[in-house]
Amino acid sequence: MCGSGTTIDVCKEENRRVLGFDIVPYRADVKQADARRLPLNDGIADFVFIDSPYSDNIKYNDHPDNIGNISCENLIFFEELEKVAREIYRTLKSDKYMAWLIGDQAKKKKFIPVGFKLYAILEKYFRPVDVICVTRHNQTSNTSIWHHRAREYNFYLRGFKYLIIMQKKTN
Repeated sequence: MCGSGTTIDVCKEENRRVLGFDIVPYRADVKQADARRLPLNDGIADFVFIDSPYSDNIKYNDHPDNIGNISCENLIFFEELEKVAREIYRTLKSDKYMAWLIGDQAKKKKFIPVGFKLYAILEKYFRPVDVICVTRHNQTSNTSIWHHRAREYNFYLRGFKYLIIMQKKTN
């Protein structure tokens, strides 16, 4: 779930080895793969970072297997995120760490605590280390057009996402 590849850019700036995958890659250094079935050996990764969709609020692409096409109001959304969590567990080395960036959904007077639900899933596979609220300064959602849309379509502009950091449990 590499998206536009910002994480790859940061890793390269920090001289880190990095592999990025997305179901629909948008640039040459992002490889095509589904996060539920990565083309990696077991226990190969030192760190995994995921910035996944947190519902169908944004149209990412038309790929039929894209998790971002499923509403978080549907239980299937969380079942698919759990498949990603299991794949992270499979590919991560023992005692290594993962981080998952995700936001909640608040629209049409209905709040879905996506971050908390994902946290509960991740606890099945990983030991909690920290949860950080990442505020969104200077993002496109903090513009007058989005303020207008929020009022017109009756949804909240969330000011943060959760960065969930966990360590792979060992037997």
